[in-house]
Amino acid sequence: MIGRLSGILLEKNPPQVLIDVHGVGYEVDVPMSTFYNLPALGEKISLLTHFVVREDGQFLYGFASESERFAFRQLIRISGVGARMALAVLSGLSVNDLAQAIARQEVGRLIKVPGIGRKTAERLLLELKGKLADALPATALPVEDSQHDILNALLALGYNDREATAAMKPLAAGISISDGIRQALRLLSKA
Repeated sequence: MIGRLSGILLEKNPPQVLIDVHGVGYEVDVPMSTFYNLPALGEKISLLTHFVVREDGQFLYGFASESERFAFRQLIRISGVGARMALAVLSGLSVNDLAQAIARQEVGRLIKVPGIGRKTAERLLLELKGKLADALPATALPVEDSQHDILNALLALGYNDREATAAMKPLAAGISISDGIRQALRLLSKA
């Protein structure tokens, strides 16, 4: 089993990279979250990997962090979720965002990932419940239900996770849902 690769980054062709490890070039598929943080061509790189052998080929998947690889491995254990879909999920959501969506049972966040429909999203939420808790910081979940509702409202209005979360940071702790949405929308309109 290949658990880690360290070498020189030769090529970047999303979602695949080519890494030279002492004269051997390894083609590695990576989620976009890892791809965006890759060094320049010709630089040293080190990726944690997951190696898959199937009857139609051998595949190597790379990750910048242990939490990404752990989430990938949890995703591919789910019936009907292959490596490509797991990469799509990790490309569309960070591990923390995925863990939050699972903890809050937010189907809407998962449906935004290309290739994930409602039934698949519901199955992911059910199968992963409690399995990604270690990836989620204790402070990531809002204590107030109103903050949860404000976040869902912003997501429903079409804002992405980062925009919605950033707009919620300056909100007061006990703010009402309607006031929170209004203030968040004001902040988002100024950005």
